[in-house]
Amino acid sequence: MNLARNLEQAARFFPEFPALVERGHATTYAALEAESNRVAGALVGLGLAPGEHVALCLPNGKPWLAAYFGAIKAGGAAVTLAAGMAPGELRPLLADCKPKVLFTTQEKLAALGSRQGLEGCKVVAPCGDLTYEELLALGDGEFQAVERERGDVAAVLYTGGTTGTPKGVMLTHENLMVSAHNVARQERSDHEDRVLCFLPLHHVFGQVHVMLSTILTAGCLEMLPAFDLEEVLAALGRGEVTKLYAVPTVYLRLLGQDNLKERLGKVRYCFSAAASMALEVVREWKEVSGLNIHEAYGMTESASMVTYNHYYRHKVGSVGTPVGAVEVAIMDQEGNLLPQGRDGEICIQGPNIMKGYLNRPEETGRAFWGPWFRSGDVGHLDEDGYLYIVDRIKDMIITGGENVYPREIEELLYELPQVAECAVVGLPDREYGEQVTAVIVPKPGGELDPEELRAYLRERLSGFKVPKVFVVVPDLPRSAAGKILKRVLKDNITRRPPTAS
Repeated sequence: MNLARNLEQAARFFPEFPALVERGHATTYAALEAESNRVAGALVGLGLAPGEHVALCLPNGKPWLAAYFGAIKAGGAAVTLAAGMAPGELRPLLADCKPKVLFTTQEKLAALGSRQGLEGCKVVAPCGDLTYEELLALGDGEFQAVERERGDVAAVLYTGGTTGTPKGVMLTHENLMVSAHNVARQERSDHEDRVLCFLPLHHVFGQVHVMLSTILTAGCLEMLPAFDLEEVLAALGRGEVTKLYAVPTVYLRLLGQDNLKERLGKVRYCFSAAASMALEVVREWKEVSGLNIHEAYGMTESASMVTYNHYYRHKVGSVGTPVGAVEVAIMDQEGNLLPQGRDGEICIQGPNIMKGYLNRPEETGRAFWGPWFRSGDVGHLDEDGYLYIVDRIKDMIITGGENVYPREIEELLYELPQVAECAVVGLPDREYGEQVTAVIVPKPGGELDPEELRAYLRERLSGFKVPKVFVVVPDLPRSAAGKILKRVLKDNITRRPPTAS
């Protein structure tokens, strides 16, 4: 088995179809396959052995795709790193994964300043050991993917580090192959789809859910380097995009556009991930565009999709039912199964679950109860087997001995017309342990009165769940994948006084 055979097959059946479009320039499947082959041959020539790491710290684009598939074709494992990382963030990850080869940019190499952590590593970059063009010249367009075992690591993705030091998640050829097939089947993807992709490819959402599933079905990736509202609207306006993938904040911004239904053009399918989508936003999008926003549940450790809220019976508020051979169970804190409808930790078993954390055997062990992966999320299953996410266990607030799940409060705040975005966090409190705090980004012209907010929430929540403090901010800190960084948010709040209380 080799994940890169998906690209080989797409190039065999649809050689002249566009695999990638960047700013109007198309790269066919035949051309992308040939460039990946040259990368693979060059890497083998540089001494890459099966299982060794090839790190990518590049922006979205053709070189990223060719390097990724080239590394995997050659039998290596692609380690995908955020292109926007600061040197202080990047160095420890390079030291952790010890790449044989690093693909990066001149700016990133200059920012690193030294080769510390890159001993024995060839750097492919302008002013590196060799340029990308020089590397391509070392290979040729013919290369057959190296045979690997299904349990061999194909890619290492670092978790976002929202709660601490990032961990390298080892995903196997089987993990990624199964997940690409699960996504393609659930979404009814085919070679006629054109997918708008501005999500970072180092992240599981962009890499697995969007890119790998699209390559599997020989669709076209309309690639943008990052989210830019005007560029997104221009791409949609050309009338060729059929699938829109985004995070909740992007859907909120699009909802602020006039004539949204017309501006979406041929879009037939909308999907959101990386952060929880407020029910009110889903309902408004359906009303304005006529399209559902489909959601799934997944994480880096599950190689994306675990459940999918699907075509057949879409339930607003749920993240759907388990896909393929994936199983979901709800367990208590001792690892015992809980009955239907009870809240507990979401645990997952299936061929999509990671091999483990790179260089962290103890943390890998703690992440499992036998064969069941512990997600760290709280949820429950309804009578039809649909999964509902309550919150992250680590996001739970304990105030005066009572458990508070922020998402319940956030959903109510999103129903208010003056609230654009919000996050609820717990801040240290001498008396209660933690103080429930609501951080709100108001809509333009929206007026927020803390007493009115409290009165509104008191009618709908137990008293201990009502925030003691309301903080107004211009925006919320997010990861490259669009997740709200609650740890950073709490740090920011404690360093400055709130503007509302």
